[in-house]
Amino acid sequence: MIAIVDYGMGNLRSVQKGFEKAGYLAEITDDPKVIARAPGVVLPGVGAFKDCFDGLVARGLDAPVKAAAQDGRPFLGICVGLQLLFEYGEEGAGSPGLGVLPGRVTRFPEAKATGLKVPHMGWNRLMPAAGRNLTLFDGISANPYAYFVHSYYAVPTDDAVVLAWCHYGIDFPAMVGRDNLFAVQFHPEKSQADGILMLRNFGKLTEQPAYCRR
Repeated sequence: MIAIVDYGMGNLRSVQKGFEKAGYLAEITDDPKVIARAPGVVLPGVGAFKDCFDGLVARGLDAPVKAAAQDGRPFLGICVGLQLLFEYGEEGAGSPGLGVLPGRVTRFPEAKATGLKVPHMGWNRLMPAAGRNLTLFDGISANPYAYFVHSYYAVPTDDAVVLAWCHYGIDFPAMVGRDNLFAVQFHPEKSQADGILMLRNFGKLTEQPAYCRR
């Protein structure tokens, strides 16, 4: 069973339904014990960076979620769930993140600089980074698009963690990760066939015997 972390923020049910379409059961939970034994963990998120981080801390989920992102199990961050993996978010008064990946989260340039509205909302093309771990892209279309809704984007200290890019006035990371840790700025559950296939590819990772805990 895949654990979807419930910290009071995020489109939990739509992510759960996305996994159902992909053929995998996913449990919405705020129980650290469930998160600790799950063969795969998903950290979704919608809203402000600080509110999301504070929600994790208030429920005592920051430490177990960080451990899940670092212990080698399949882990998937979605939207703000990607951003929280970094060290610091600049939104509002600013907030620390989980610090799993080095880097920060900053706001898109204003329209006067790029001619583009903020937030970045709608469909945009994904550009996979050559030579990286593209397990989640197995079988997707040759020219994939995904659905985005965000005003802030990650700026990793090391671009080696970027698995795919997107362009919106500037190039920004659409997917980051290392080993079995993956995080996407877009919403795969809203990205039609390619997005559901990415969730299915993540689900396949959780079927490996090494991650099936009791």
